[in-house]
Amino acid sequence: MSTTQMLKGIIDGCLLAIINDNEVYGYELAQKLEEYGFNSFSEGTIYPLLLRMQKEGFVTSTLKKSTAGPRRKYYSLTPKGELELNHFTERWDHLQSNVNRVLHNESNQKEVN
Repeated sequence: MSTTQMLKGIIDGCLLAIINDNEVYGYELAQKLEEYGFNSFSEGTIYPLLLRMQKEGFVTSTLKKSTAGPRRKYYSLTPKGELELNHFTERWDHLQSNVNRVLHNESNQKEVN
């Protein structure tokens, strides 16, 4: 399984977390993902995700003037997006914990003497 396949469902949560910190535009999201070590996501990958998240009501967008050319579409979280980010974080923490237990052979059950 490729890294891209593994990240498919995770990247949405990462995008929500980045947008939660500050409203951002698409290219800036790609740059921030790269800063965190996600090198395989371009603007062309991100924009369809943003469009879907906007249709689902998780993000909203606003066109703003840019000092470096045409206006940019900035994304920010809606209250529904904040709730989705909280749910994602809970699911991720649980999943990460379980996967780590499996990888390190640490059972969740206590031994009975």
